[in-house]
Amino acid sequence: MAEWVTLEPQSNEIIFGAKEVQEVIQNVKTILSTRKGTQPLDRDFGISLDFLDSPVLKTRALAEQDCFMALRKYEPRAVLKQIKWNGDVINGKLWPEVKIQVVL
Repeated sequence: MAEWVTLEPQSNEIIFGAKEVQEVIQNVKTILSTRKGTQPLDRDFGISLDFLDSPVLKTRALAEQDCFMALRKYEPRAVLKQIKWNGDVINGKLWPEVKIQVVL
């Protein structure tokens, strides 16, 4: 089963006691919206923002690589299938919409 997960800037709702697929989706959102280096006990958690202010194609490539590696390490039940980019490229506002397959 594949699910689209949108990482919009204000979509950080946490559901305590989430089960199975909802838990995986919530974990994916947390991983991909956390800046690497900000978690005190695991500085590698999240994605790097070193790509900021880079050309769009470079930004997408680096961000997609980081997303893939972070999900593989921290949420192996989510297999990254596709990333679509939403936002306003001209004004520098991009956020990913990721398609994951949940493997339970």
